[in-house]
Amino acid sequence: MGDIRPWPPQLRPGRALAHTPGASGSGSPHRSDSRPPQTPRGARPSDPDGRLGTTPPVPGRPTSLFLLLGLVALLFALITWQVVADGPLVDLDEAASRALIHPDRLSELLADLGNIPVAVPVMAVVLLYVTWRHRRTGTDHWWWPAAAAAVLMALVPALIVPLKELTDRPGTPAVPPATGYYPSGHTATAAVAYGAAALLLLPWLRSALARRTLLAVCAALNLGVGFGLVRRGYHWPLDVVASWCLCTVLLSLLWLFLSRNSRRTSAGTPSSSSGPS
Repeated sequence: MGDIRPWPPQLRPGRALAHTPGASGSGSPHRSDSRPPQTPRGARPSDPDGRLGTTPPVPGRPTSLFLLLGLVALLFALITWQVVADGPLVDLDEAASRALIHPDRLSELLADLGNIPVAVPVMAVVLLYVTWRHRRTGTDHWWWPAAAAAVLMALVPALIVPLKELTDRPGTPAVPPATGYYPSGHTATAAVAYGAAALLLLPWLRSALARRTLLAVCAALNLGVGFGLVRRGYHWPLDVVASWCLCTVLLSLLWLFLSRNSRRTSAGTPSSSSGPS
């Protein structure tokens, strides 16, 4: 029979404190000293939310990223469907355009930042610089980051032109009568050129302030291009938003590729100090 007593059980002298906090105040219920636990489960936290795998956690991309990309792709599909079907979202878009449009010199200059002769050379300079840095440090497959960004830039017209022909959307009253304005090619060019350049430069910036500044400049450039296009009347607002959605997916894929390539390189190459200068 069990030990039935009207008072709580008392600790007996000489017994190990197996289920009490450590003698030195460690707080661990399974140790009697202050040393850290050495069992895997005692030392390792549980599987963090949003990562692939079970306890113990295994490397994987946060599921929140894929959820975000799914929502962005869904938004792009919704906007495209509304443009093709001339749905109620198009009426709101045209009303917003009438309220925002006001052609001036500033809006035209901002829109010009999305021109190929402006955005692509900026990206090319960054690609050359990053390639030189990778080559100088002796990185394996040093050409991959620049090549991936160049391929992504080449995908822009390959995706935008068929969509323009499919939707056949007319332009705003501020431009000559024509079709093929959806989605915005200038917005996509600026987003991929400036965004890819920022992604390639980020690993070479040492301070968090420099990285935040770079991302802020990239965002400001793209917001300026989108605002200029709508303000000048070159595009409807939905043309710009749809291009941002499409380029968010493209740039996220580039970021995943660069991250995977960086991990593979760091695991298979010696430190930069041992590479050729």
